[in-house]
Amino acid sequence: MTPAADLDLPRLLNVAGGILDGVSDHFIAGLGAPSAVRKGDTDFATQIDLDLERRIGDELSQRTGFGVHGEEFGGPPVGEGVVWVLDPIDGTFNYSAGVPLTGILLALLADGESVLGLTWLPLSGKRFAGHLDSPLLCNGEPVALPRPTTLAQNAIGFGPFNAGHGGRYPGARRADLIRALSTRVARLRMTGSTGVDMAFAASGTFGASIAFGRHPWDNAAGAALVRAAGGVATDLSGRRWTVDSPSLVAGARGIHSEVMAVVEEVIGDDWSVESTGHPPSHPRSDPTGRPSRPEENNR
Repeated sequence: MTPAADLDLPRLLNVAGGILDGVSDHFIAGLGAPSAVRKGDTDFATQIDLDLERRIGDELSQRTGFGVHGEEFGGPPVGEGVVWVLDPIDGTFNYSAGVPLTGILLALLADGESVLGLTWLPLSGKRFAGHLDSPLLCNGEPVALPRPTTLAQNAIGFGPFNAGHGGRYPGARRADLIRALSTRVARLRMTGSTGVDMAFAASGTFGASIAFGRHPWDNAAGAALVRAAGGVATDLSGRRWTVDSPSLVAGARGIHSEVMAVVEEVIGDDWSVESTGHPPSHPRSDPTGRPSRPEENNR
């Protein structure tokens, strides 16, 4: 097992960035690709997802010696040792529809902690990267972060949802939270991509962002970027984000605290719909019998 302190993070960041640069033209050329693998009503993968994951994963493994866990093909356990975690296209629905809010997410995990993150947004020409003890970088240059401001002066990214769906964070309760935030922030934004949301939170475009999904390939890169920028990354209960976390709230320290204060005031730790009198939802099931909750996927 390689401890995080023994990793050559600048070299690994350079290698990973070069690999993502090498596939960016492929990513751009595939914009608008249709569904190739259906996962749910609005949840799918394109052939570009599959091709990019194979190509990136093979190159990373060969050049760094560490395994890769991808969204489409899986891989080694993400909570043990050192492993890359990859989302070849974050915001697949956007990508297939031709909406440019989509990108490639890659993070390096060491015993469940995200120690390095890259978010490549080829359609907007932005490449965000950072690791432990490094500044946040955009296109290879340190980002000049804005001065601390308040929730009322910032836009906040908010994860997509269906108000009729259940799950750990039911849509009806998310609606309660977005209603409360709407009176206290400058703007609310729903981009449809956790990668975009968290890169914007890291760079100060957004003051903070909230993601309700638990998947490490969606969240790990953003958590690393926000921390590289000096911000905070927790779950919706305020616990430090790790690969086992069920959600991600990340942003500048003061603004993160203000967001969490609204969560505590409106929700606390009780996300049940019964606590506010909303009618219970009945999520559909996929053919395996598992509840289908596409609102927790960044597609």
